[in-house]
Amino acid sequence: MSKKTLIFSIVLIVLITFMGAQFLSDDMWQNSATSQVPDAESELAAEMASDTTDVVDEWIISVYDDMMQRIGEEEGQDWRLMSAIAYNESRFMAHVVSKRGAVGLMQVTPIVGRQFNVDKEHLSDPETNIRLATKLLRKIDATLKMSSSTPENDRMSIILACYNGGIGHVSDARRLAKSNGENPNSWEVVARYLQQKADPAVYESELVKYGKFTGSRQTEAYVREVMKRYDVYCKMTSQQ
Repeated sequence: MSKKTLIFSIVLIVLITFMGAQFLSDDMWQNSATSQVPDAESELAAEMASDTTDVVDEWIISVYDDMMQRIGEEEGQDWRLMSAIAYNESRFMAHVVSKRGAVGLMQVTPIVGRQFNVDKEHLSDPETNIRLATKLLRKIDATLKMSSSTPENDRMSIILACYNGGIGHVSDARRLAKSNGENPNSWEVVARYLQQKADPAVYESELVKYGKFTGSRQTEAYVREVMKRYDVYCKMTSQQ
């Protein structure tokens, strides 16, 4: 074997050994990182760990954490719930405008802005947007007049359904539930009647004031995802 061939063989062996060790090191790092993610909702936590706005190692939800906390305290809303809504509505992008004209972090509509005397051009301002969303959630809660004995998860889920699908459709579903002797403060029951509002035999009933509703799957998915993310955010911040 020539001297040149021998040197090439040695270099090749060294490179193979180094690269193999490097791949092993990467695998070990990934396994270690995964083990640090909170147990609850592992798929969601893994998504959050790779998201640029969710830094799990430092327990930062978004760049709006301080603002969310301040406004939440002032308006009597859990800032982690507001953050979960913001993620699902806009991925924390303040200048997003939907096809239907919903604006900003919390996807507030101009109609909601007018209810609280806020002009359309101010809706994209993050602080204004978040504050309007907290006021809207509080107004929804007051309008629904749910019993004080309503479990918190049911209360939050029904309010979120109103935020996404409209308080009119949710009120119809609750009215239908009550007329059939079922609990209008149970999200499971309300979700079932929301599904039925796509059926003419149901939405043409005199009990239904807001007509046909075909968005029940979207609304149920929205409630499920916001509640799931809220749960993870609560676990994250409790470990600070």
